[in-house]
Amino acid sequence: MEKVILKAAELDGYLLPEDKENILTLDKLFERALCIFPRLQNGETGCEETLISLYNEMGNVMQEMCRKTSGIHVYSFITPQEDHSEASRVIAKLRDIKTDNGEFLYYIQRAYEMLFKFAWGSSPGSLKNYLIIKTPVTSPAQNFAVHKITNIDNQIGNTVMCVMLRGALLPSIIMSKEIEEYSSRGYVTPFALFRINRNDTKQEDNMEYILDLEKSFFNPEALHGKDLVFADPMNATGGSLVTVIKYLKKIGVKPRSIMFFNVISALKGVLRVVRALENCDVYTLWLDGVLNRDAYIMPGLGDAGDRLNGKDSEANNRNIIQLLADYGAGIANLYRSQFREIENTVLGRK
Repeated sequence: MEKVILKAAELDGYLLPEDKENILTLDKLFERALCIFPRLQNGETGCEETLISLYNEMGNVMQEMCRKTSGIHVYSFITPQEDHSEASRVIAKLRDIKTDNGEFLYYIQRAYEMLFKFAWGSSPGSLKNYLIIKTPVTSPAQNFAVHKITNIDNQIGNTVMCVMLRGALLPSIIMSKEIEEYSSRGYVTPFALFRINRNDTKQEDNMEYILDLEKSFFNPEALHGKDLVFADPMNATGGSLVTVIKYLKKIGVKPRSIMFFNVISALKGVLRVVRALENCDVYTLWLDGVLNRDAYIMPGLGDAGDRLNGKDSEANNRNIIQLLADYGAGIANLYRSQFREIENTVLGRK
């Protein structure tokens, strides 16, 4: 079985001494926050103010680091102040243990609509496109409406949606749909599908990232010179993206650019990505400062893939076609162009 393996030590080699120092500072601040959690759980009064202060302090450290590091775009650090509460509310709902599958999906869709606009939809001085829409109204004549949208055809017309499978599948479909809707010609992105997993028997400091080429579906020639777009709800360590891109470059693929869209990222993950990969931009709705020793984001939101797709049992490890089928008719009809592209890629029709 043909596999490519990247180890955590290789990733840490990309971090600067200043990165490591700031990550350690955040770890220490979060350790203090952890001491507050039991008091908060027990309903003690007065601990909320201490926790808020610690989180504000962590936010200031991360914001300063991102300000000095090109390629990192954090929604809550860059957008106008009046937009921050919207992002904060979406993240709060996604984090909430009470948010069920249907509501979780709704807020993931909202998050990726916001990320799309963040990256492409609000460039100052952008040219405009006009959409002429035929409406259902036919009396006294067939009616048409004219709508003006931002012209981003030159930014999205070269994109390929690259899926790091399972948890990233539905977010990638949502992002591809956004591209289609904002394209004046209804451009549907091609898809490349990569089967990559972390070795969960390892911990953060010795983690392995395993790219299974036999269970991946992509054409290297179709990726050369393209703008590669990745949409993964969580960017914990950055290892999966770095593994995929390093392999593609090793076999001769030279992307024009790389864009990585995350709902929540860990600071260490975004730093590794932008340090390791040339011409790569990370867009994230929210930044968390800490990874635990099992390489999970803290405070995080749990396993986003399981919360979107449900868990597989050992007896039923669904392949990508089964996963698409399990999304149901509502999702299939909404994203039918994207489903068709994925099916064609998996079944080798291109």
